[in-house]
Amino acid sequence: MTDNFLIQKATSEDAANIAIMVGELLQEIMSAIGIQAFDFELEETITQLNEFIEQEKYFVFVAQKKNGELVGFISLYESYALYAGGSFGTIPELYIRPQFRSRNIGHCLLEQVKAFGRSRGWKRLEVTTPPLPQFDKTLAFYEKEEFTITGGRKLKVCL
Repeated sequence: MTDNFLIQKATSEDAANIAIMVGELLQEIMSAIGIQAFDFELEETITQLNEFIEQEKYFVFVAQKKNGELVGFISLYESYALYAGGSFGTIPELYIRPQFRSRNIGHCLLEQVKAFGRSRGWKRLEVTTPPLPQFDKTLAFYEKEEFTITGGRKLKVCL
């Protein structure tokens, strides 16, 4: 718990509120880059998130105020690679609502997932940020949290 915020593992009951924040995150990214990079459907995201949480394929930790209002979240999933020495965690999303930023919430969420990863035997966590000036503050945040640049860029192909 930070000063006024509780960090806890999300349940299916949190899915709708987390999905709304996913939409906020994606909109913020698209506004920063000026490209419609994501298609977002709230109901579809809620359904998918519920499935992921129930199947334990995707883990989410939320930050909430004492009154229960969710103010941020971090998600991660287990990955496997020989270069990483086996299993490790990948963080696809970390979002704090703008009015709650700079209150140590992101740090507390990362500390929670680091502890979670250690409990699963992971040796590392990985995260990708776009190599664009619009995301320099994001990169600085992760570097402050002891993440190091390992090279490469995230690429995709749609199937």
